[in-house]
Amino acid sequence: MPSLLLASASPARLATLRAAGLDPAVVVSDVDEPAVVERYGVTDGEDVCLVLARAKAEDVAGREEVPEDALVLGCDSVLEVEGPDGVKQVHGKPADAAQARERWFAMRGRSGVLHTGHWLVDAREDGSGATLGGVASVTVHFADLTDAEVDAYVATGEPLAVAGAFTLDGLGGAFVRGVEGDPHAVVGVSLPLLRDLVREAGVAWPELWAPGAGARGEAARTGGQ
Repeated sequence: MPSLLLASASPARLATLRAAGLDPAVVVSDVDEPAVVERYGVTDGEDVCLVLARAKAEDVAGREEVPEDALVLGCDSVLEVEGPDGVKQVHGKPADAAQARERWFAMRGRSGVLHTGHWLVDAREDGSGATLGGVASVTVHFADLTDAEVDAYVATGEPLAVAGAFTLDGLGGAFVRGVEGDPHAVVGVSLPLLRDLVREAGVAWPELWAPGAGARGEAARTGGQ
């Protein structure tokens, strides 16, 4: 049976995949992200996240310790917003609290597009050898935060750990008025897009479900009632 190997340290991506019935192993890539972007010369948000996702997946897929039944998934997210001069700006994780605060002052009450690149490498010994990817883009509408709310949120440290300086599934959820598109992509991995990529590699989505996935889902539904 095929298995999924996640080339990402993101706990949100891992949690999303586990909630969907998968139980991926995790191997974090050693990709120098600025160097990759510079090498490819990309500036558009969709291109940036896709080349980084590919670099991460291929870095991990080339390692000796990768299981012979593995499908390797690399992901990367960036937020694209229009700057005060009308030029689109692409943001990954903020460098520090000051930058996170500056970004939130620019984002509040406005909208941006969160691009999440996905790249799948079929590293199975008897697999298709496919290497393919895609981008899920979601429009995010931000609430009009007060200065005090921005300061309090940045002080939690959460914005410093995520692309765009916000989360949908954490403390930042209250500061997002709505999304247009797949909400999973905002968290970090689009399940519908991943299913499409897996199918193109010749694997049916249910083949990736972990043993007992149905029981876990039932327990989660019962707990929410």
